[in-house]
Amino acid sequence: MSGSTDAAAGERVADWADGRLGIYGLGRKYLRKVFPDHWSFLLGEICLYTFVILILTGVYLTLFFHPSMNEVEYHGSYLPLSGVRMSEAYSSTLDISFDVRGGLLIRQIHHWAALIFIAAMFVHMMRHFFTGSFRKPRELNWLFGWLLLFLALFEGLMGYSLPDDLLSGAGMRLIEGMTLAVPVVGTYLSFFLFGGEFPGHDIVARFYSLHVLLLPGIMAALVVTHLILVFYHKHTQFPGPGKTEENVVGQPFFPVYAAKAGGFFFLVFGVVAAVAAVATVNPVWVYGPYRPDQVSTGAQPDWYLGFAEGLVRVMPGWEIVIGGHTLALGILVPFLAFPLWLVLIGVYPFVEAWITGDRREHHLLDRPRNRPVRTGLGVAWLTGFLVAMAAGGNDLWATHFHLSVNAITWTARVALFAGPVLAFVVTRRICLGLQRRDRDKVLHGRETGRIKRLPHGEFVEIHEPLDRAESFRLTQHEQPAALEAPPDTDAHGVRRRVPPGQRLRVALSRWMYGTGSQIPKAGRPELPAPPAPPAPAGTSAPAGTSAPEGDETRRPSLRP
Repeated sequence: MSGSTDAAAGERVADWADGRLGIYGLGRKYLRKVFPDHWSFLLGEICLYTFVILILTGVYLTLFFHPSMNEVEYHGSYLPLSGVRMSEAYSSTLDISFDVRGGLLIRQIHHWAALIFIAAMFVHMMRHFFTGSFRKPRELNWLFGWLLLFLALFEGLMGYSLPDDLLSGAGMRLIEGMTLAVPVVGTYLSFFLFGGEFPGHDIVARFYSLHVLLLPGIMAALVVTHLILVFYHKHTQFPGPGKTEENVVGQPFFPVYAAKAGGFFFLVFGVVAAVAAVATVNPVWVYGPYRPDQVSTGAQPDWYLGFAEGLVRVMPGWEIVIGGHTLALGILVPFLAFPLWLVLIGVYPFVEAWITGDRREHHLLDRPRNRPVRTGLGVAWLTGFLVAMAAGGNDLWATHFHLSVNAITWTARVALFAGPVLAFVVTRRICLGLQRRDRDKVLHGRETGRIKRLPHGEFVEIHEPLDRAESFRLTQHEQPAALEAPPDTDAHGVRRRVPPGQRLRVALSRWMYGTGSQIPKAGRPELPAPPAPPAPAGTSAPAGTSAPEGDETRRPSLRP
């Protein structure tokens, strides 16, 4: 009796909730939603899970951190700094590291999770770029992801600046220099940011509010919106047999995908915790408290800001005076180039849509080799990013490899401009070569490694026909045609004016999809006919046919 009573009570509660929230209909619609399965899709899950780890560990750290720059005398467990005057922020960071139970582990989990979070977002975004998943209807979702990456860079900067140690203080000095480099209003912005002359007494408290309240709230809203749009637009998938623009081939969200996702979350959490337990990151007690008249040797930011650091180091210290105002180009140009470089990748989907004029929805992904220009542009962007990041450690390259700092700096300056161009050319040629290889494989079959000697003495390698699934995978992609230039005259022979924007669009379209930018894929007329079935025993093969054997059915010219 009790079991039936409980069941009835549970049903009443479920009916009550469903009548007010509609959870039954939502659950039946979305819990059975199908998700495709591919290892690269796990990159987005790593982003989500490390963000959750950051929230959980960040809440714990806020219970013990004091975001104040008031000076105190340290008398904690770390004896080398006993009696040293420092800010409350730095003192509480030492307390978390040495006096709070599990505090150092949580600090390191938080820091490592931040590094992995941004790295995973970076790679996740590149996966979307190279496979073309940013196309309609996912342009807004691309912007949300790009904005998440952009905010995460500043969130990480503020996070490692909070301890007020000597290393983070060097980063604050760079921020002050970039703020002062802003023409006309630079000094006002610096005074507003730091609450007076650098370093002031308000910067830690202000960064703390932004770090734990404003930016996490915006990022959490963007994450939720990002996931909602993924559900709404349905997940992209790699092409293959049975996969079209109208369906999704995979496993249902519940229970299959939910079980995998839950297990993967604990796997990510375990890996981050293991790394944090054995690999020290940001040992603030080694650097000591921040003092404006000191700087630690080998000062380097976290990896994701090495790009900005490298731009500053390779830029010559030029200054010009305009209208009585001195412009420090050595700081101002990197200050403007850093966001501009990120904007280039953020607006690319809209630029490509404008060039191609494609307004269709796309749910199948591209193979990077089938879009040589786009792939080349992505590799060129990455090359510039990596060159600048490597230049951010020019002093360490010089000391570790006994090289000249000036030689390294000049090499980085040249590579910052020549490297992306060279990377684009090489990547484009590699993609075209892979397209030729796919075309040859479809037309002549795959290499078997078996060598056959023909009657006249020639040696040939036997090729086997591809199965239909593999042949479809290599030929299913579309190859857009380049736009045609509008006629110079109208129907009445009157010369017409073509807007410059239209001419530019046609030129870019020819550059991306014109002759030499893609290899024509094997079409149906070119595909070899399927091999004829063997003739029954005791009969002869029909005229014009022969029994299939390896490559002989695909290359009749090789037969004697």
